[in-house]
Amino acid sequence: MREESWFRPYVRAYLGRFLVIIALGCLTLLTAAMLMFTSGFLISKAAMRPENILMVYVPIVLVRTFGIGRAVVHYVERLVSHDAVLRIVSRMRTRLYRVLEPQALFISSRFRTGDVLGVLADDIEYLQDVYLRTVFPSVAALVLYIGSIAALGRFDLRFALVMALYILVLIVVLPWASLLVTKAKSRLAKKQRSGLYAMLTDAVLGMSDWVISGREGQFLAVYDAAAKEAARVDGQLKSWARWRQLAGQIVVGFCVLSMAVWAAGEYAAGHIPAVLIAAFTLVVFPMMDAFLPVSEAIEKIPGYQSSLQRLNEISTHAETADSEGMAGATAKAGPLGGENPRDVHLQVQNLCYRYDDRSPWALQDISLDLPQGKRIAIIGRSGAGKSTLLKLIEGALAPTSGSVRLNGIEAYAIGDRMPQVISVLNQNPHLFDTTVANNIRLGDRDATDGEIRGAAAQVKLDRLIESLPLDYRTPMHETGQRFSGGERQRIALARVLLQNNPVVIMDEPTVGLDPRTEHDLMATILETMKGKSLIWVTHHLAGAEQMDEIIFMENGRIEMRGSHAELMAASERYRRLYRLDRPEFGW
Repeated sequence: MREESWFRPYVRAYLGRFLVIIALGCLTLLTAAMLMFTSGFLISKAAMRPENILMVYVPIVLVRTFGIGRAVVHYVERLVSHDAVLRIVSRMRTRLYRVLEPQALFISSRFRTGDVLGVLADDIEYLQDVYLRTVFPSVAALVLYIGSIAALGRFDLRFALVMALYILVLIVVLPWASLLVTKAKSRLAKKQRSGLYAMLTDAVLGMSDWVISGREGQFLAVYDAAAKEAARVDGQLKSWARWRQLAGQIVVGFCVLSMAVWAAGEYAAGHIPAVLIAAFTLVVFPMMDAFLPVSEAIEKIPGYQSSLQRLNEISTHAETADSEGMAGATAKAGPLGGENPRDVHLQVQNLCYRYDDRSPWALQDISLDLPQGKRIAIIGRSGAGKSTLLKLIEGALAPTSGSVRLNGIEAYAIGDRMPQVISVLNQNPHLFDTTVANNIRLGDRDATDGEIRGAAAQVKLDRLIESLPLDYRTPMHETGQRFSGGERQRIALARVLLQNNPVVIMDEPTVGLDPRTEHDLMATILETMKGKSLIWVTHHLAGAEQMDEIIFMENGRIEMRGSHAELMAASERYRRLYRLDRPEFGW
């Protein structure tokens, strides 16, 4: 049932519109058929040189009527169908955004940015074709199939059955053969397009690194190879489509010849007048225009299934996390049950985690105790497990075993309420192409101008901002390029201060800054974070004296822990690392 949750609800909601669209589609095909029928009749009648123009006046009027009617009905049908489908797509996008936005961190931990981009930009858009290119044309073709065979059966039942078999090849045999042939390749093509999305996203986000490393040529070569492979598969699908069209046209040719022979036989037997031979023959062509697209419509089903699968996979993860969060928050009372908790006790007990059953353990037997106001530094080389630990604390991942609790509630069960508890300042905060004030106001959308100025003053950025020609209305430019790295971090810190959450995670916010800027920023952070629980993830020991506890991680385990004084007294390794890592200007 979940697999259809992005399809069936909209069918029920728009069933009335769908019936109108299908009726208009059938009427479009019928007017096209009658246009050709009356045209054939008119041509034949005129060729017999009637004594009076009144003898062909009625078919002339009918030809004009059906000719104009076909265009008008087709326009109305397209207008109504696109209106309904765009309404559905709009509702889909709104629904998906409401699913993703509260669980952005949860989603980004499990899916690549390219996958999410593919869902937003490709899958939702692609699913509109379910209605426009598959459902509506196929149902209209089926209705027309039944009606045309029934109408032909009134003249000759045996010949009607023969034509029914011909048309059955077009609407059943060819579509299902096409589906069997292209099913695997269609899914492969969809997967390749998703891979190109992910590759292109990685390239855009990391283009500077590619250029600096001098490997942009390597990236372009890899991307070009992937694009060529995707084009090769698309080419194979197009080649099959051409062969399928050829087979369809051959069947159409048999239908036309059979109809011409039958109509001639009926005239010879005296059952129909001669003027109807051309009429019956020409009416085959618009009828076939309704049946030929069915193969292409059915062939697209694997693509729809892939889109639905990825859409359901992402939305199911998010909705599950959200429901667990609501259940967890409702089931357990405590300070986190309130809207703005001010006193949070973070406890990590015997925490273990690995990403799947075949992966090595990312974390093993980690235990932490962080009452409100405590400051800890988590130190370790890349791959030690620091980032995984942060994701578990933020609730983006659920532990494999053990627990991460905030006031007794599992972190992953808090869901979209986590931003009310934990603030994060990472090494590369995103600044938007808007004003300085708007960038700071992201921490609290309801913040007043005075509160924004106060936050800027706390991070010692007020004088710089006020010296600008437009002060707080100064545009940041794309990614905040107007400001230096340290200034961008201070603006992000001002956001955190406006959030005023009890727990703050600092994920290497000083990486890439020069020593003096790093020193000044750290001093500002430690000063403004008084009273808050602070988790500082870093590679080195600058500022270690200000922490209540220092934790060294290696290979997913805690190798050393204690205060700066305790480690200096008891660990030669720590003393050696501290002497090597301590900045020249000291602390």
